[in-house]
Amino acid sequence: MKKLISFLLIIFVVTVSAQHKKRIKVVPNQKIMLSKSALQDKIKGGWAGKTIGVTFGGPVEFNYLGTMVDDYLPIPWSEHYIKHWFDTAPGLYDDLYMNLSFVEVIEKNGVEAPIDSFANSFANAKYPLWHANQAGRYNILNGIKAPMSGNWINNPHADDIDFQIEADFAGLMCPGMQQVAANLCNKVGHIMNYGDGYYGGLYISSLYTQSFVSDDINFIVTEALKSIPTQSTFYQCIHDVILWHSKYPTDWKITWFEVQRKWTKDIGCPEGVFKPFDISARVNSAYVIIGLLYGNGNFKNTMDIATRCGQDADCNPSTAAGILGTIIGYNKIPEYWKKSLYEVEDRNFVYTDISLNKIYAIGYKHALAMIKANGGDVFKDSVRIVYQKTIPAKFEQSFPDLVPIDRKSFGSGWILKDTYSFPFEGTGIAVYSCLENEWDSKSDYVYDVEVDIDGIKEVAKLPFNFRIRKNELLAKYLLPEGKHLLKLTLLNPNKMSNVVLKDIIVYTDKSNKKVINDYK
Repeated sequence: MKKLISFLLIIFVVTVSAQHKKRIKVVPNQKIMLSKSALQDKIKGGWAGKTIGVTFGGPVEFNYLGTMVDDYLPIPWSEHYIKHWFDTAPGLYDDLYMNLSFVEVIEKNGVEAPIDSFANSFANAKYPLWHANQAGRYNILNGIKAPMSGNWINNPHADDIDFQIEADFAGLMCPGMQQVAANLCNKVGHIMNYGDGYYGGLYISSLYTQSFVSDDINFIVTEALKSIPTQSTFYQCIHDVILWHSKYPTDWKITWFEVQRKWTKDIGCPEGVFKPFDISARVNSAYVIIGLLYGNGNFKNTMDIATRCGQDADCNPSTAAGILGTIIGYNKIPEYWKKSLYEVEDRNFVYTDISLNKIYAIGYKHALAMIKANGGDVFKDSVRIVYQKTIPAKFEQSFPDLVPIDRKSFGSGWILKDTYSFPFEGTGIAVYSCLENEWDSKSDYVYDVEVDIDGIKEVAKLPFNFRIRKNELLAKYLLPEGKHLLKLTLLNPNKMSNVVLKDIIVYTDKSNKKVINDYK
């Protein structure tokens, strides 16, 4: 009996000690020792986890809009699964090649590279882009430089997910150094995003910096959130997720429903207004945090939950698995998932000259340099990191006081041949459009569409080449409140394609209660 009591006491002490270790919190300016092998293992775990996660969620990307992926639906995986995607659909790895394109700029120009070096490399790269990235690229190529290229005045996708999925590099090269990562994010993230869209990337990078110094997921997600200003809707959404997790700790679906009920109201992206499609950084970051909190450190469960939340269901498990991979390190990622990595780790990601094995080494080199440059030390077998206080970014908000009040759909599309006129009442308008056969040619032909709002004219240029195309024909905000007349005229038709109008979204100001009430 005494032996049993002694045995139970030992178990209790070990358990309490383990729990205490997990609850250890770091404080600003604390010097943290980490072996070089552990640092390298965490960096490898981050990049490997990100690659595994995006592959895992690939089959259901944007197939589940406003709904979750049911438990009974199996998500496929096999030993050669990553190679399959590398061979057949390498564009799936935009989460990786976008990150790596910024790493390449740092390799060439150093971490102090000016914003223009990142922006110009991004704008002229050969990879295709979408949403905020594509709008940012178009702006830069047409004379609107960063950071205004990402500002909501010029970019209707400012709150979209884009920077969220490509900010990993900043966190992975700044272990424990949130402010250094934030400075880098401020430089890169405003190329394509603003407001909640920028905060998505800043928050993700902050999660990575914390993942080097703690294995307590609750601490990591809470501490990283201090990088976001509290008055932002992004902060409020993620804060809600953390609270809901504490209230419903065993059922992620309840928290998912709460997010759906309160936060899924995208007002920016013209493709998503009044639609179940939601590519906002706010909501998709919430799904990342749901995966991390309810996954409880289990690699498969973390990816699975982040995927089953739906929407951008490859990017979200990619981010969640990258962060968890950093927390636990490459060596502790279960072999079941790593086996599929081995045959591609020396293959360059599409549009880059960097493979996983190369980024493991480059990321480690950058991290050592950043540690030394920011008060830390690099020894023979270890590093000493000076942990930085998490400081909130300045507050910025996209589309302040704008309310979408109408969406005119053209069904399968309206071919713009002569002048199209559209009367509306409000303070903003966006025209969601496309070009027929825009994927089929690399032609440099540019369609010119005259945009006339109340007699004030400008020419919108629509390149036929998909890589440098314009996302929307028009997005105009801050118009005087009242009635307006929009006229669209195609100035230079060409037989190879047509300009197709898809939807028109009308906005008003929150203060215009009459128009809002009339609409309701």
